[in-house]
Amino acid sequence: MLTAYYGRPSEELFAHQDTTEIAANPPQLVVGPRDLRDTMVGVVRRAQQHLAVAGSRSRDSTYLNAIEEVLTNRPELVHYRLLFGPPRNSPLHDHISRLLHIRDPQDRSLGMKTLHIGLIDDERDMPERFFCASERAAVVPIPSLTSAYGFDSGVVLGPQAAERLLDHARQCYAAAERVEDPAALHALSPTFTPPHQDTA
Repeated sequence: MLTAYYGRPSEELFAHQDTTEIAANPPQLVVGPRDLRDTMVGVVRRAQQHLAVAGSRSRDSTYLNAIEEVLTNRPELVHYRLLFGPPRNSPLHDHISRLLHIRDPQDRSLGMKTLHIGLIDDERDMPERFFCASERAAVVPIPSLTSAYGFDSGVVLGPQAAERLLDHARQCYAAAERVEDPAALHALSPTFTPPHQDTA
């Protein structure tokens, strides 16, 4: 209606709303479980300074292993892991346990805390968020475009939007209950057997 009224194309009328960053890095759609996983793993592997993970893909061992690998190989990488409710399956529980083995959240040997694990309680009525973000890019899974039940599609965002999601993760963590030692993790999931401890 506005283009007809003013006799100008929408690109001209709304050009002032497009930032250079968004124009240079427009959101992209990813469709299909393999492409979504590969894109999320790519975000994880390219993270250099910050990596924030919230929500789904909790049974995807390739994705979880990539997170563990990058935290092992880049000690200075600051990681935020947000849980919306306690872990509901063994792979996610085991993943969190391994993160605590890789990094001590209390360690400040690099001058800062590099592992942040927070639980948003189910009873707070805060909807679960789904994203993986670094300082370079982010992926936000969305309901499937190919099936009625999955979350196998997503939107890929550039650095500016990714930075905002990192801020979002920090704010969620600030309001979250800390899950930053094995005892706190085990207390969330009493039905899980704790990882084997070598007593030798």
